[in-house]
Amino acid sequence: MLYGEDFLARLGKGVRKLGPVWGLSHEADLRLLTISENATFLFDDRSQARKLIVRVHRPDYHTQDEILSELAWIDALRRDGVVETPKPVAAADGSLLQSFSDGMSQRYAVAFDHMSGREPDAEADRAAWYETLGEINARLHQHSRAWSRPQRFTRKIWDFDRIIGDGAHWGDWRQALGLTAQGRAVLERAHTLLQSQTKAYGYGADRFGLVHCDMRAANLLVEGDRLGVIDFDDCGLSWFAYDFAAAISFIEHEPSVPELMAAWLEGYRRTAPLAAEHAAALPMFIMLRRMQLTAWIASHAETPTAQAMGTAYTDGTVALAERYLTQQS
Repeated sequence: MLYGEDFLARLGKGVRKLGPVWGLSHEADLRLLTISENATFLFDDRSQARKLIVRVHRPDYHTQDEILSELAWIDALRRDGVVETPKPVAAADGSLLQSFSDGMSQRYAVAFDHMSGREPDAEADRAAWYETLGEINARLHQHSRAWSRPQRFTRKIWDFDRIIGDGAHWGDWRQALGLTAQGRAVLERAHTLLQSQTKAYGYGADRFGLVHCDMRAANLLVEGDRLGVIDFDDCGLSWFAYDFAAAISFIEHEPSVPELMAAWLEGYRRTAPLAAEHAAALPMFIMLRRMQLTAWIASHAETPTAQAMGTAYTDGTVALAERYLTQQS
C-alpha cells in the first residue's frame, strides 16, 4: 500500500526537514491533511503567524516540467485576476519545486500559501456557488485560449484514450471494485458509445484546451462572497465542457445534478458564450468522468476516498451507464 502508516510517517519527516527552505521555524507544527493523488500537509508556524500547504507528489505521475508548468499557469491566472487561488511559495533561492527521499524514491514537493474557507454546503448553498463556479470556468477558459504558454510548458492530455481508453492515466475501469460480468457488459457498451461520441464531438480549439479538470467541491473554498479554487494538480489539455463533469466528481448520481448544471451554465453564459452544442455534451462528459473515477478508485484503493466509495460506486456507475445508454438510444 503506497500510503501506509509507516510510509506516511517517513513522508512527514521528509516534509518537516523542508520547512526551513520556505523560511519556517523548526517549531512549526506539521500535520497530514489529505491523501488522494498526492499527500497534502499543513505547516502551522505560530511564531510567525504563518501557514503553508505542502503537496507531496505521487511518485511516477508528474514530471518536473509538468509540475512547473502547472505553477506557471497558476501564476498567470493570479496575475491576470482570473481566479482566486493560493500562491505557490518559493524557497529562499527562488526555486518552486523541492525534492527529498522517502527512503525508496525521490519525491517532489511544492508549497502554497494557506487559503481559508470551507467547502460549499451540500444542503444549503451549493447550487448558488456552482453558478459562481460557472463564471470562474468561463474566465478560466477565455484565459486558456489567449494565454501564450512558456517554453517547455507540458501538461497531461485528457482525451478519450487517456481518460478511459488504452492509455488511461488512472487505470482500466475493467478492474473496478466488485464489477460483475453483467456490469462489465453494460460498461463496455457505454465505453464504445462514448468513444464514438467524443470522436464526433472533436478536439477543435473552440472546445479543447487547457482546463483545471478537478473543480469538485473538495477543491472549492468559500469565505464570505469569495469562491477560491485550489489544487491544479490535474490541470491539462481536455475539453472545456469536461470541467463541469469534473466539478461533480463522486456526486454524478445525486438528484441535485440537473440543478447544479443549470446553475453552472447560467453563470458561464453570463460571462462568456457557450453554444448549445457544448451544453448538450455535458451528459456525455459526466458519464465519461464517472467511468474514469471508477478506474481511479480501483487504482488508488489505499486512499480514504476510494475506501469510502468502494463497490457501491461501481454499482452506481453501472446504473448510470444503463440510464445513459437508454437515453442515447
